[in-house]
Amino acid sequence: MSILVLAEHHDGQLADATAHVVAAAQAIGGDIDVLVAGQDLGSIAEAAAKLDGVARVRVADSEVFAHQLAEPLADLLVSLADDYSHVLAAASTTGKNVLPRLAALKDVAQISEIIAVESADTFKRPIYAGNAIATVQSGDALKVITVRSTAFDAVAQEGSASVEAVDAAVDNALSSFVGEELAKSDRPELGAARVVVSGGRGMGSGENFKILDSVADKLGAAIGASRAAVDAGFVPNDMQVGQTGKIVAPDLYIAVGISGAIQHLAGMKDSKVIVAINKDEEAPIFQVADYGLVADLFEAIPELDSKL
Repeated sequence: MSILVLAEHHDGQLADATAHVVAAAQAIGGDIDVLVAGQDLGSIAEAAAKLDGVARVRVADSEVFAHQLAEPLADLLVSLADDYSHVLAAASTTGKNVLPRLAALKDVAQISEIIAVESADTFKRPIYAGNAIATVQSGDALKVITVRSTAFDAVAQEGSASVEAVDAAVDNALSSFVGEELAKSDRPELGAARVVVSGGRGMGSGENFKILDSVADKLGAAIGASRAAVDAGFVPNDMQVGQTGKIVAPDLYIAVGISGAIQHLAGMKDSKVIVAINKDEEAPIFQVADYGLVADLFEAIPELDSKL
């Protein structure tokens, strides 16, 4: 049994999510290869080779993969898939964009966002916004799987896998890269941050989100938001935490002015420690919080800031 993990990388760095997907591959069992596709991949391939449990890193270094477009990546995976029983990727924007194409082209069913491995063909995944867990068994010869990375602890980086080039004869005539707009921040990336401070509708306005900045800076935290805050136009949608936003599981999650709609809870309830600040003592967020403070956030946050 052989498993291929599609590595995720950004700005010349191997994404943390890849180490979590390799952990899921280890739970399945078998030989694990990591596929790194892109352009100028030397340092990324070296980082992938250090992941524990990886036997081989396969490198597809070509201009056609430079911007991680889904069409050429899917064609590359199709060309390699017959050598594997499983193909895994993180349930990220890239994974959700590429793996369904592979599944369709290979005429197999995809299993999305697994959170546990029961056996080589049986997996657990959340449904109904995380209110139920489905156990899914696949009879397909090729298992195409996206992994909720927050559900698996990252593997260590003490490995020494071999690195080999893949002769990728992929010609992409279906799509082209036009441009990108990147949100730049000195804070940690939301999906990988150890501490997250999120604001909700109770913040009242986008201007009021600034009161979270000082607390977040002192804690080395990323700033997130509920869907209600995003829909109200307080903050951009790349800050959204929840079922239709980013799934996070930091060591510490501080929910400020967030009532705790089920869709939001689905995106953060696996956090190690949850702190809720809300003036409504009946807010559902308190049902999942380890620490709850019934208080006006406009008084509590400045006080917390001063104590820090």
